[in-house]
Amino acid sequence: MQKHFSAALLCSALLIGLVSCGTGSTTVHSVPAVSVPVSLTMTDDPPSGVSVLFFQISLTGAELSPASGTGSTISLLPGNSPIQIDVTQLQALSAFLAGANVPAGTYGSLSLAFASPQLVIFNASDTALGSSCAVGSICTLTPAIDSSATIDFTSAPFPLTVSSDSPLGLLIDFHLNTIIQPDLSVNLGVANGISLSQVPAAAAGQPPPFGFITGTVQTLNLNLNQFTIQTAWGQTLTVDVNSNTVLVDWPPCVSPGGLSCLSAGDTVQVQVAAVQSDGSLLAASVKWLLAANAQSVQGTVVGFNATQIKLLLNADPWAASALPPSGAIATVTLDNGATFAVDANGFAIPSGLTFSGIENLTGGQELQVAIDPGTLSCAASNVIPGPPPACTFSTNSVQLEPSQITGTVSAISSPDFTLNYTWMPNCGPGVCPTVIALLQMQVETTTGTTYVGFSHDNFSGLADNDLVSVNGWIFELDNGLLDPAIAPPTMLAQTIAQHPSGVF
Repeated sequence: MQKHFSAALLCSALLIGLVSCGTGSTTVHSVPAVSVPVSLTMTDDPPSGVSVLFFQISLTGAELSPASGTGSTISLLPGNSPIQIDVTQLQALSAFLAGANVPAGTYGSLSLAFASPQLVIFNASDTALGSSCAVGSICTLTPAIDSSATIDFTSAPFPLTVSSDSPLGLLIDFHLNTIIQPDLSVNLGVANGISLSQVPAAAAGQPPPFGFITGTVQTLNLNLNQFTIQTAWGQTLTVDVNSNTVLVDWPPCVSPGGLSCLSAGDTVQVQVAAVQSDGSLLAASVKWLLAANAQSVQGTVVGFNATQIKLLLNADPWAASALPPSGAIATVTLDNGATFAVDANGFAIPSGLTFSGIENLTGGQELQVAIDPGTLSCAASNVIPGPPPACTFSTNSVQLEPSQITGTVSAISSPDFTLNYTWMPNCGPGVCPTVIALLQMQVETTTGTTYVGFSHDNFSGLADNDLVSVNGWIFELDNGLLDPAIAPPTMLAQTIAQHPSGVF
């Protein structure tokens, strides 16, 4: 029987900084005196029928080929190490992934290779998938990729001339609703499955186009105002800060403060403002996430009761092997006195929007949850399709993080509007109901909200039926007592990204 898909999470973006470095960077290709920052961005868009909750894939190759007869193919992955990408966590954001030396010149094609896709879905179809994915359950799939695992881009925007005075970005649109086939395999080469275009420069007042990168601090150089981080895939990057860099959720320390508050092993998230000529990254902001040796995970709420939260765990870009696997379902037991807080990320949260306890939970929220030492236990499932790996632990700290939701705009009344979207029902501690409904969420904006891709970079750019992705905090304001269709949650928008073509 043909399976149809619907997606609660529709669009995502990732960015690979393909940068031409000067000194201090290793490459097997000779690099001319002039070298140019080049970036690569990918977005996604899921199918209709079954709700796609998690989609991860490995980028195993990225090769940029000069125009015919002008040079050798250049690998853009550091050390040719695969990079695992949690596509569903990048709907309205971008993630800087890598740096490489790219000489100035004319390039004729880009080749990308992918492997090891993983899906977590909510099966709301009328038929079980295999013997272990019942209707109304959350299941893991490891779909096969056919011969399209390597995609070559040779037409527009190629050929591309990369020169010293014109930094270049490339956008890859990744359409899940097209590439996932009726038999649940993945066909990356299908028509309108993946497309390529150039990334426009960021407009005034909008976030830097290079995105975010997360890693663990390795070394500090206070004299140069820089530090190094190591990513989950083993790349070491140098990060510079200056007087314009914003330090978010910074740990306290004695004078002189600033970078001196960091310690080796701390986890930080860097918003990249620029890739510099020596290959270092200039930080627009640095957010402190986690102290050395602490354990914490991030996940999406898929169920809860009076004492427990059920989370679908994301692919943490800094996760050590000791942490739960991405795509797992974790049952988190709340300690007596567990604290609830909003990770405001430097954004001004209006009064009246609170997250203070279990009564403020709702499906689709993104949480950062600390793991109590010695409480983590995980059991893998060897049945495919079947239940995801199951983990349990307890926590004394729950933080509300920005979620990313995609849907259509309606009922515009400045500074708010209604977002129509799809989401799986609340599963509670057991099996989910089997109906995926069109839900509504009230979106609030502030003067701090940024607008990406609109004709006007403010609220006036919104129009009925616009397809948008919203990055922001979801607040449940009725103490969890009413059906979301009756009393919809409120989403405070930090970023709103428009998809003007109606697709991603």
